[in-house]
Amino acid sequence: MLQDSVYLDHAGSTLSSKSLMDAFAKDMTSVLYGNPHSASSPSQRSSSRIDQVRVRLLDFFKADPDQYDLVFVANATAGVKLVVEGMRSLPEGYVFAYHQACHTSVVGAREEAQQSICLDNTGVRSWLDGVDPFKPTTSGIPARLFAYSAQSHMDGRRYPISWAKELKKREAQSSSRTLTLLDAASLSATSQLDLSDPQFAADFVVLSLYKIFGFPDLGVLLVRRSAEYVFNHRRYFGGGTVDMVLCGDEQWHSPKSYSLHERLEDGTLPFHSIIAADIAISTHQRLFGSMDQISAHTAYLRRELCRGLHSLRHANGNPVCHIYSEVPDDAASIETGPVVSFNIRDSRGLWIGLAEFEKLTILKKMHVRTGGVCSPAGLASALDLQPWEMKRNLSSGIRCGEDSGRFTNKPTGIIRASLGAMNTKSDVSRFLAFVREFFVEDSIKVPNQVNAITRKAGTTNIQVKAITVYPIKSCSGYTVPPGVRWEVRPEGLAWDREWCLVHRGSGQALSQKRYPRMALLQPLLLFNDNVLRVKYRGSTPKGQPTQVDIPLSNNHSLFDTDFRQTSSRVCGENISAQSYLSEEINGFFSNSLGVPCVLARFPAGGRGASSRLSKARMQKHQRTEKAQSGQPSPFPGVPSPPDSDSEQQQSQPGKILLSNESPILMISTSSVEMLNKTIMETGESAVDESVFRANIVVEASPGHNGHPAYSEDMWRRISIGNHSFKLLGACQRCQMVCVDQMTGERRQEPFVTLAKTRRLNGKVYFGTHMRHEQLEQDEESDGLSPTIQVGDAVVVDEEQGEEEEEGIPGTGGNR
Repeated sequence: MLQDSVYLDHAGSTLSSKSLMDAFAKDMTSVLYGNPHSASSPSQRSSSRIDQVRVRLLDFFKADPDQYDLVFVANATAGVKLVVEGMRSLPEGYVFAYHQACHTSVVGAREEAQQSICLDNTGVRSWLDGVDPFKPTTSGIPARLFAYSAQSHMDGRRYPISWAKELKKREAQSSSRTLTLLDAASLSATSQLDLSDPQFAADFVVLSLYKIFGFPDLGVLLVRRSAEYVFNHRRYFGGGTVDMVLCGDEQWHSPKSYSLHERLEDGTLPFHSIIAADIAISTHQRLFGSMDQISAHTAYLRRELCRGLHSLRHANGNPVCHIYSEVPDDAASIETGPVVSFNIRDSRGLWIGLAEFEKLTILKKMHVRTGGVCSPAGLASALDLQPWEMKRNLSSGIRCGEDSGRFTNKPTGIIRASLGAMNTKSDVSRFLAFVREFFVEDSIKVPNQVNAITRKAGTTNIQVKAITVYPIKSCSGYTVPPGVRWEVRPEGLAWDREWCLVHRGSGQALSQKRYPRMALLQPLLLFNDNVLRVKYRGSTPKGQPTQVDIPLSNNHSLFDTDFRQTSSRVCGENISAQSYLSEEINGFFSNSLGVPCVLARFPAGGRGASSRLSKARMQKHQRTEKAQSGQPSPFPGVPSPPDSDSEQQQSQPGKILLSNESPILMISTSSVEMLNKTIMETGESAVDESVFRANIVVEASPGHNGHPAYSEDMWRRISIGNHSFKLLGACQRCQMVCVDQMTGERRQEPFVTLAKTRRLNGKVYFGTHMRHEQLEQDEESDGLSPTIQVGDAVVVDEEQGEEEEEGIPGTGGNR
């Protein structure tokens, strides 16, 4: 088990034990193995071990070698594809029926079928009772394939292994014959897969060895010998699967004929991984005894976890978790595997976003899976998602159950905890404590009516404390010196996020969330020298440059002219940027971060992939206008919002460069001080303002008390000096705020405390987005760009709403 981690992921796969890895390392360093397609001693040694492992695995699954052959594949999906390859090569092709609990990899088999249908339990039972689900075909009689899961990887529900036998019995007196593909990957992870069971009649079985042993990453396809004919018409052949191949004028080949696995295992087998499987079987049996013992152990843990989640209640009695898996009963037999899927609601019944849940699990080292979990039909059924809703989600940017933060009435995915052989009761207890700490509302905070904070036009008690620009996205910032007036452009502050580092392989813009050492790249704008100088503040090997100069001029000779044809991605958006040619520049960043990357520049303005628009918007907790519907709000003074934030109409969103959501981000020292006070009450250290990576920090003017913490949430417009700015909405935060901007190290704060005190409608907010607002009088000026500087007075141009909240409604945790 990973140190200090709770690992509840990958359908209950066991983590590779130290003894397994030590034994494998010893074998690899003391014995020489070679490509089995040779007569050399190392090669023959590999062949012998492969044959041994094949027999051991057949025995592990209680499969009679006279009835089954075992084919090594890359993973369970590769096994499914091999079956599909055989079925589609049959003279009349095939038709396909699959159960709604099937994995995406199984569902994909429908694309090669002449006809396909998705069946629920009732549909399968109807078929077994004699109602044919397929439509008559006009030409020929295609083969039939039925696929289902022995255990749902989404919610752990188990399905009868006898379905295949019942189907064969039903068709015994008819001309049709249906072959059955069983996905046993989830079941076999913690339960005995017994192919000797008289009720077992599946023709093809796919599973993953890593889900059973944790290592190696290898799959298995078990083929009933009576179904081997399916592969007789398979066309492709790879190295090692044929006895003779003729090329040239006569093209002919002779497939190997001794066994099916010889004909299907194309190319060189991953013989080192297969040898690792041999060691894994021995280690697994020594550590856990039998699969029945693992099954009993994980069933107990599942009961504890499921009951614990089911018992969690908010202060008002509302349940915290909506559980999709069956809640266990002591008296009932084990009909569900050790998988618990659920979602979380706040005290008002609003769903907690999966993205926010994941951010906290990462910080607290809770390894679970969220999203669609590759179960399209099962997920749609559990969440009651109609096809039109799923298509709408896709058009809104939600991919395969991901949470874009745009839903309120229905989740788009689930949280799945999968228990394995190496999990303990302590893991379950810690996970339950985690959910209780962050998502159970022990007290319900109700907004109070307080006097509005008003300011007369032209008066202020706030000023600009600091101005920071971040020339290279996700790298450290450049602090504008006092007394220097800084230009404000439509896309944001001058020189802010005009460059980014792009991964050479994926094309993704690098981010501190994945590469925290980016905080150690310190930019310095040297206008007299016309360069952006970047220094690396981390340790570097002797002789490696610690700084590099990048010309500020947009000289086309500096860039790769072909790079515009290659799309990069920033915050999920495709962009076209200009990639630098200089090996000195690109080498400096790659060597400093240890990541192959290139520096790219995003031109201001542009169209299509050369242009980005602001996505910031006012959030529900910031809107104080009275609700228009006849339904009372659950909180006095807080309106019933639209179904989603995305339903709000935002007028003319402005352009941005490489910032996440808006041209400018602002925070206030009073809010940082309030947050730090709360953090220090828990015994943790205060955080620096720099972790929030704001462009503008405002503070109380000398001799004034300033403004209350978080009052910026309710501001709509402000003036800095003589220039007006429109507030665009609160900034949703992620765990990137936990990266110390001086050391590049991660910690849990401030996100942990923010999640308890600043989570509204399932999302965590701190700071506010804004943009410069061009006024009519500005248009009549001399054409100079607006500028601001440290010390400029800040005026809140509009009075706050009539109600202010004391505390935040719906926040989680025990505060």
